[in-house]
Amino acid sequence: MLERDFMKPGKSVALAENAMVATSHPQATLAALDVLRAGGNAVDAAIAAVALQGVIDPHMTGIGGDCFALYTPAGGTPIAVNGSGRAPAAATADHFRDKGWSRIDDGTVDAVTIPGAVDAWCHLSETWGRAGLDRILQPAIAAAENGFTITPRVALDWARYADRLRPYPASVRQFLPGGRAPVTGDRLDNPSLAATLRDIAQRGRAAFYEGEAVEDMLATLNALGGLHTAEDFAATATTVSDTISANYRGHTLHECPPNGQGLAALIMARLLDGFDLCDPAMSAADSIHILAEATKTAYRQRDAWIADPDAMTVTVDEILAEQRIAALRDRISMDRASDPADLDMPIHRDTVYVSVADRDGNVISLINSIFFAFGSGIYAPKAGVLLQNRGCGFSLEPGHPNEIGPSKRPFHTIIPAMLFDKDKPVLSFGVMGGQYQATGHAHFVSQVIDRDFDIQMASDQPRSFFTDGAISLEPTIDDTVRADLEARGHKTRWADEPLGGCQAVRIDHERGVLWGASDHRKDGIALGY
Repeated sequence: MLERDFMKPGKSVALAENAMVATSHPQATLAALDVLRAGGNAVDAAIAAVALQGVIDPHMTGIGGDCFALYTPAGGTPIAVNGSGRAPAAATADHFRDKGWSRIDDGTVDAVTIPGAVDAWCHLSETWGRAGLDRILQPAIAAAENGFTITPRVALDWARYADRLRPYPASVRQFLPGGRAPVTGDRLDNPSLAATLRDIAQRGRAAFYEGEAVEDMLATLNALGGLHTAEDFAATATTVSDTISANYRGHTLHECPPNGQGLAALIMARLLDGFDLCDPAMSAADSIHILAEATKTAYRQRDAWIADPDAMTVTVDEILAEQRIAALRDRISMDRASDPADLDMPIHRDTVYVSVADRDGNVISLINSIFFAFGSGIYAPKAGVLLQNRGCGFSLEPGHPNEIGPSKRPFHTIIPAMLFDKDKPVLSFGVMGGQYQATGHAHFVSQVIDRDFDIQMASDQPRSFFTDGAISLEPTIDDTVRADLEARGHKTRWADEPLGGCQAVRIDHERGVLWGASDHRKDGIALGY
């Protein structure tokens, strides 16, 4: 493994022997670590962290959103947990097409799907947790009730996306005090959210999907013309299944099955597996070019096929069949860029991801999101719930697998991941950033496996992403690399904000050491004990 150059700016990978936590917010990491040190397990710690982030990172996540997780119990096999909510039972494609729409607008009530996160947390806690929700939700309750301090990256995003809240007076009152976005060092509280979280801590999922909380959410949604009903909320149920996986350089990359885009990450892994990215002759421009071409190829497949699994017309095995992958790989030229791809999914960047490994050997990779910054922008003030807009991930194309339909789950961008070496998990990770996530997974794994970086160094590497007809390049990439890419026919642009945010935990089974990494592009830290 390559050693960090201590003469250059950066931070060291975190190391511990008992347990490790990586999140994108320091307070979330500390909350999870407190739970672990008090005897909780990885599942307890992950829920504690993500619930707290729903309070202190409200533009990114919350109980009004969805959740996916990969969980590997000590000595066991990975399990996929799908806590994504569904469209209202009354939502039909014709209902929206009759309005003359070609897609569902991201800032409207029609984009709000039923939140699935709370049901997923309750299922995780009841099935695999140790401490109980009444203990692990306390950090989130305290922050909502007593207030929290705005950190630098949170302040940056809050100001950038504040206008998403302005159409809704209740949202402005809660999240834009005095009519403006809070700045670094400001404090904010949310007593209504504290009350709902306290109720969930005592009564579990019933506190969210029945009673006063759902009454307020329904009143808010229905007043705006939403099709949502109490029956839609009551029917919410987490799905547990086997993972899907693919080989990369002798390792096995595990992802959640559709309706998430983990399948796109697996397609990319298989495409990249056919290139010698370890070759010293491989230039930075070569690597970015291959990644961009693999992104175009995989995302075309993604947009054509991935949907609610009940609606998919092609199986995962068919999409990952080696003959099919090899044919796609053969179309990638090292010299010339292929035609730009038009990606169907709307551009967005917001979510939070948590990775935890505990002293017993349990590992969880968990991601939670309200989709766009501040989700739909719609806030139920009595319940304290900011509602997601995941429904704008649906298609209105007649006959498309991802066409919106009654009680259907939309295509999802959020994806947790785990990498196995033979039968053991060696890397639990996620790369936040909306559409970027599948590309981020492939890039991060390549940095660890092909370039032999430790996980912090792998996270720190400059990023690129083909989207919207061009390759976005982080400005830490050299001008000569950009010129090389354009000579191959790529359109390029400098990224106007950091690409994604990575958190990771690596498990060294041989030496009994845990490694943790948290992306410098966010506020977070990795800590263990």
